[in-house]
Amino acid sequence: MPENSSQTAQVKLVDQPEKLVKSLEKPKKQTKMASLLMAVFVAGLGILTGYLLSQKTQSGTMPAGIGGSTEKIKKGTIVGLSDAKTFKDEAEGKLVSGGIDGEGSHHLERPGGDSKSVYLTSSAINLNEYLDRQVKVWGETFSAQKAGWLMDVGKLEVLE
Repeated sequence: MPENSSQTAQVKLVDQPEKLVKSLEKPKKQTKMASLLMAVFVAGLGILTGYLLSQKTQSGTMPAGIGGSTEKIKKGTIVGLSDAKTFKDEAEGKLVSGGIDGEGSHHLERPGGDSKSVYLTSSAINLNEYLDRQVKVWGETFSAQKAGWLMDVGKLEVLE
């Protein structure tokens, strides 16, 4: 009888092989909850950061002209960055809204008609604050398809 029992044991081992591939368990509810809480936390930090940055004004650490000041702008006001190496090109004229065929957001009207206009864009200065004013701008000239002169403005001085 002992021989039969050992044969039976061998058969059982062959009949039930060990699983080499195990199925993945579904995520536990705690893991889903932790992921959801983390997403809410990150979104909250983003909203808080955006709010705090929007509260910065000219008295803060942002360069003048970015904060959206409501004060009356006076002749001689200079705003922007004073990087003479990057912003070596300069032009003067009346600041007017509108570019040409998608190039520039504003332009300077200068004596000599439309062919003498300088088309402007700026990520450092809110040009809308200086509309219809005589200004001098410093910037970097870029190649353009339609505009005769396209400049990224980094510094602006109010002349009138």
